[in-house]
Amino acid sequence: MSDNVLVKLAEILESRKNADPSTSYVASLYDKGLDEILKKIGEEATETVIAAKSGEKTAIIHETADLWFHTLVMLAQQGLNPDDILLELSRRLGLSGLQEKTSRQE
Repeated sequence: MSDNVLVKLAEILESRKNADPSTSYVASLYDKGLDEILKKIGEEATETVIAAKSGEKTAIIHETADLWFHTLVMLAQQGLNPDDILLELSRRLGLSGLQEKTSRQE
């Protein structure tokens, strides 16, 4: 299910690159540029932390969805898609976090 949702969402985000910023939230983010997209990611990350600290599961789900969404917008703006990230996560399966971090420093 999750892969299918990510694929569909990536397709929609890509299509919004050509949409009118006055009629599409995502198109308006693209129009404002990377700094605005990154600002939204920062805001959503902070709200996710606050939700997690509250322990409210519904708030955690909603804020994490917002964070993931805006991260997907950034990926699309940068010419990347969810598969790029999923491939990297797949590559890391079976590695300890310490091994993976060390491999990036070499």
